[in-house]
Amino acid sequence: MVTPVSRYRLRPRSVRVAVSEIPLATRRTARQPQPVPAAAAVAAEPAIPSNFLCPISLEMMRDPVTAPTGITYDRDSVEGWLERGHSTCPVTARPLRAEDLIPNHATRRMIQEWCVANRALGVERVPTPRVPLSAADAAELMAAVSAAARRGDAPACRQLAARARALGKESDRNRRCLAAAGAARALSSAFSQLVDQPALASSLTASGGALDEILAALVVFFPLGEECRSHIASPASLNAVVSILCHGETTAKASAAVVLREIASSSDPDCLDAMSETDGIHDALIKLLQRPVLPQATKNALVTAYYLVTNSGLAASRLVDLGMVELLVELLVDADKGTTEKALAVLDSLLLTEEGRGKACAHALTVPVLVKKMQHVSDMATEFAVSALWRLCKSFSGEGPCKAEALQLGAFQKLLLLLQVGCMGVTKERASELLRLLNGSRDGVECIDSVDFKGLKRPFS
Repeated sequence: MVTPVSRYRLRPRSVRVAVSEIPLATRRTARQPQPVPAAAAVAAEPAIPSNFLCPISLEMMRDPVTAPTGITYDRDSVEGWLERGHSTCPVTARPLRAEDLIPNHATRRMIQEWCVANRALGVERVPTPRVPLSAADAAELMAAVSAAARRGDAPACRQLAARARALGKESDRNRRCLAAAGAARALSSAFSQLVDQPALASSLTASGGALDEILAALVVFFPLGEECRSHIASPASLNAVVSILCHGETTAKASAAVVLREIASSSDPDCLDAMSETDGIHDALIKLLQRPVLPQATKNALVTAYYLVTNSGLAASRLVDLGMVELLVELLVDADKGTTEKALAVLDSLLLTEEGRGKACAHALTVPVLVKKMQHVSDMATEFAVSALWRLCKSFSGEGPCKAEALQLGAFQKLLLLLQVGCMGVTKERASELLRLLNGSRDGVECIDSVDFKGLKRPFS
């Protein structure tokens, strides 16, 4: 019987070894040539001329400037180099100041012409850069704002504030330059001087008025110093800000909300007392939460309310009477992370009052929302949700409705898991005490896995 012999075994040994040592990818390529990629048919991007590259970033310059040393850089790169504490030319190591940089218009035009010539190859044209603001120009603009405010010239203040705002938003360099020239101080002082003139007050808070524009410009130059806050925290200024928050356009309301948040978050007792005593500020915050204009404005209103509540019991009582507890519970149902954290912080502070706890316990969504927000939002949200639920359950003796509802919604299991996973400080203490409070009411309570918020009564819907 003849044993069949495969072709492989008939090959010479040297051929067999050579074939086995060829990588699989190479052999596969040899049998099945890969198609040429479509990108290979397209012409490669042209090489950028070396004299168009910034020595710092090694990228094509968009706003070339020349130093006294004769080296040309991109403005953003060399100014960033100087702002990081360097005081010498990166190439020559000779002394260099930002004031010594001169725009290189010839190189910029050459770069633009090269971009246009290679546009068919996908090269985009470098736009002509705006002339940056100088320190002298910034100082002159701020002096003009102060002079117009002293004259009581509201139209001029409005125009100058709009220019300062536009320049500050144009680039970080301009904003820093204006801030160094005292933009925040000049604008806040102008705001204070204008509102002290009763003859102008009626037109300033109208749509597109001078105060609206000054507030919008002031936001660009935050944070505010103590002197600036004192200007805005005067009784007349606060009344004007609250009026804008109530009756201004969308952008004006957003600016007013930011300014109030900035003053409140300074935690200055005098400023907070002045805000609490301002007529209509609590109503304005409630109105802004009921009829949101922008998500960030809602968050700013919550931050302001938090500092007012923690500073004064009278502010807390006033907000509770206006329906802040019910409004916060409604807001928490489908709020994002940032809004949830801030709303829970305000709600927890309002539950320090007996009226606040009564309003919260009477609302059908309070306990379900708090139990839901104990997990899967953030550590901060967990802290405030546990604290708020602890205040509710602790305030009512015996087997109160809040305890029974919390148990039914699975609060006991969530608290156990929270302690197992790990929490620190006050949150751990209150979660442990809350477990003890709920443990006495566990008999006969059936736990449900989830809550249908749509089926519950929502007074503000």
